[in-house]
Amino acid sequence: MRYITFVKMTEDVGDPPPALVEAMGKEMQAAFADGSMIEAGGLSGMRDSTEIRLAGGTITQVDGPYAEGKEVAGGYAITEVRSHEEAVEGARRVLELHLEHWPGWEGAVEVRQMFGSQ
Repeated sequence: MRYITFVKMTEDVGDPPPALVEAMGKEMQAAFADGSMIEAGGLSGMRDSTEIRLAGGTITQVDGPYAEGKEVAGGYAITEVRSHEEAVEGARRVLELHLEHWPGWEGAVEVRQMFGSQ
């Protein structure tokens, strides 16, 4: 089963501490080595984003940043796991690393199954 996870946080959180970067690097390296991680990366800030929307029969384009956004996705990972529970456990591990290495950080990890991708 393939899953995508998004690490979400407020955009003004700043750069992660070097200890977290190192710990996440080790965790990701192990996941790539065992084949459970397919792809991962960071995402640019909302000021560099564009939203294209269809509403009322009209397509509009709005460039970021967006005043209404409270949390943004700062990173993502695509994993290949045996169950939803395994995907959730991986997301929990990401938050545990943030708790350990970035005191005061607050955010969430969204876990969503992907369909039709191989």
